[in-house]
Amino acid sequence: MDFRFDIIVEYAPFLLKGTLLTIGLSIAGILIGTVFGLFIGLGKMLQNKLLAFPFTVYITFFRGTPLFVQILLVHFGVVPFLIGETNAIYAAIIALSLNSAAYIAEIFRAGIESIDKGQMEAARSLGMNHVQAMWHVILPQAFKRMIPPLGNEFIVLIKESSLAAVITAPEIMYWGRAMAGQYYKVWEPYLAAAVIYLILTISLSFLLNRLERRLKTE
Repeated sequence: MDFRFDIIVEYAPFLLKGTLLTIGLSIAGILIGTVFGLFIGLGKMLQNKLLAFPFTVYITFFRGTPLFVQILLVHFGVVPFLIGETNAIYAAIIALSLNSAAYIAEIFRAGIESIDKGQMEAARSLGMNHVQAMWHVILPQAFKRMIPPLGNEFIVLIKESSLAAVITAPEIMYWGRAMAGQYYKVWEPYLAAAVIYLILTISLSFLLNRLERRLKTE
């Protein structure tokens, strides 16, 4: 096997740009997904089943359908409807955010429900309303328990962002496919992409482990 490092070196600047975009897409997806996920998770926990139903449907749809299909729907349907034309980066951010929101909603729900109900009752007895008790008492305690699954979701999002290559978002896999198409090589482009993803996920796992240990000592 004639392994050509020279084509990896040639594409290194493009792979770097793709890596930066992958990180940007993942950060945007996890931040927006966290905001939406909190809202959706709280919505699913509503006592009124009729009001909670739309949130349940949302979670069921985005957890039960492939992200690949969701990206295509957003790229060819949602984004043109919103801005009049397709845009791969906008579509990737929206699709990743909507998808991660469904999983993060369940993380928030599980984290909140893991807190003893007496905490809410104690906060209400001190004069707080439900929103104040949730924001100042329940969520801070639940957040520490949610760090590991939220971190795992971030890692998953980094890897799943590779699907954005199918709509020509210029992330890591886009340039890997471009390299493969130009030189008709398989090992060089896809191994290079795999190594980059591996470095990103290992680095993030290390940082998350450090954060988790620090929170446990506080």
